[in-house]
Amino acid sequence: MEGSCNERLYFGKMGYGCEHYRRRCRIRAPCCNEVFDCRHCHNEATSLLRNIYDRHELVRHDVKQVICSVCDTEQPVAHVCTNCGVNMGEYFCEVCKFYDDDTDKEQFHCDDCGICRVGGRQNFFHCKKCGAHYNFLLLYLRLHGNCSLFLKFVICYFDFSLFAKL
Repeated sequence: MEGSCNERLYFGKMGYGCEHYRRRCRIRAPCCNEVFDCRHCHNEATSLLRNIYDRHELVRHDVKQVICSVCDTEQPVAHVCTNCGVNMGEYFCEVCKFYDDDTDKEQFHCDDCGICRVGGRQNFFHCKKCGAHYNFLLLYLRLHGNCSLFLKFVICYFDFSLFAKL
């Protein structure tokens, strides 16, 4: 029984979605009440509206409803479909209302940025001074004095004492 539940979670993985994301749900845009595969699809469609005053962008955090692509059930944002039990995205972020089956991107949510990023949390650090994300390779170069003048200016505001034992 447990095996069949796990199989159901993965049913249709990578088989649904759009050019931007592989996922097993669509979103209802709260700004216009229309259904789209993702916020990028919404923004592309609304940017083409004839009346410029109707053009708008979807705020990712405002999404409240999703539609399962497997069983077509509309429901509140959740990781697993309430009707058919399918995982609507292998990666799911409740904060960003973000789903993606392609976990090779190594998605992660950055609480400091308030959005999901790609590349693996273990590979990046968030600079509290400028709000940017930097690869830990830059940190390594900075600690060893081999980075360019530009990188020294960019990274010198980071508190490197936290990593002095690297």
